[in-house]
Amino acid sequence: MQHRITTPGPLHDENGRLVETGWATELIRTYDRKKVAAGRMRIKEWDYYCICNDRFALALTIDHNGYMTMDSISLLDFTDNSQVTTSRIGLPLFAKRSLPPTSAKGDIRVSGKGYELAFDNDGTVRRLHGTMDSFWKEEAISFDLTLTDAPAESMVIVTPYKENPKAFYYNQKINCMRVSGSILFKKKEYACDPADTFAVLDWGRGVWTYDNTWYWGSASGLADGVPFGFNIGYGFGDTSAASENVLVYEGKIHKLSQVRFEIPMKDGTEDYLSPWTFSSDDGRFDMRFEPLMDRSAKINALVISSDQHQVFGRFSGTVILDDGRKLEIRNLTGFAEKVRNKW
Repeated sequence: MQHRITTPGPLHDENGRLVETGWATELIRTYDRKKVAAGRMRIKEWDYYCICNDRFALALTIDHNGYMTMDSISLLDFTDNSQVTTSRIGLPLFAKRSLPPTSAKGDIRVSGKGYELAFDNDGTVRRLHGTMDSFWKEEAISFDLTLTDAPAESMVIVTPYKENPKAFYYNQKINCMRVSGSILFKKKEYACDPADTFAVLDWGRGVWTYDNTWYWGSASGLADGVPFGFNIGYGFGDTSAASENVLVYEGKIHKLSQVRFEIPMKDGTEDYLSPWTFSSDDGRFDMRFEPLMDRSAKINALVISSDQHQVFGRFSGTVILDDGRKLEIRNLTGFAEKVRNKW
C-alpha cells in the first residue's frame, strides 16, 4: 500500500529530517533550503522542461548542483533525424542564482557569455524564453514559448535514502501543459500549436547520495481527444513508501504501483534504439516504445561521471484508470531514459 501525503506542512523538521515520505498530487509540503541538513555544496536544485510534439522536441534545463551550475538547451528534429545539445557549466561563485522554493510561482533568469535563459511564472502562465549564440557551430537559437492549462493535479513524491538520513529527493512532474510560440534555429521556425504540443516540468530539490542510476519515462498528449499523460520511473532512494508512477487524465492523477522498464540487450549492452517494453505489477500499464532518437551524453572527469540516454519515441499500448476504464494509446510521443550519475 502506497502512502499518500495529505497534511500540509514543512518538508523537514527542525533537525533537518523529512517529516513524512510518500506521494501527493501537489507540493503539499513546503521546501525550505535553510532547513536542509547538509552543506550548500551538496544541495541540488533544478527546473527542467521538455516541450514535445510529433515533429520535434525542445529540452531546457536550469540547474544548481551546489558545486556547479548548468544551463542547457537541446533541440531534436524528428523529421530529419537531427539533434543538438549545448550546455554551459559554471561555478556558483561566478554564476549566482536562486531557484524558487516552489513550482507554483516564481521566475528564474540566468545568463552567461553568449546566452540567456528565462523561466517566468506568474502563478497562471509560464513563459520560457531565451537565446544562445553558437548553439551549433556559428548558428544561434532563440525561443519564446507560453505554457498554459496545467492540470489540477501532478505527480509529487518525497523520497528518503536508507543509507543517508540527510539525503532526500523532493520531486514534482507536471504533465500535459499546452504550448504555444516558436523556436528559431538555422533559419527554420519550429511552431508550437497548443492543439498538439505539450510540455512536462521536472521540478527537483534534494540532497543525493554519490552514485545513482535512475529510469524515467514521460509522455503528454491526447487520448480520444482528452489530455492524457503519464510519469513512470524508479531508481532514486528508498521508494518503499510510494512510487512515482502515475497516469494523468483530464487533469487528475491515477496512481499506479511499480512499473518495470525492459530495455533490449545486444552483445551484452543495452540496445537503446530497439523497441522497449513497460509493464506494471498491478496490470494497469502495458506499453511498447518505438525509439526515434537517443539523446546521449557521457562525461568522465575523475570523481564526477555521467552516462545518460534519454530516448525519444512513440508509446503504444493500454492503461487502466482508477475507475477501471481501459484506454488504448497509439503512437504517443514521449521519452524514456536510463541515467547513471556519480556526483
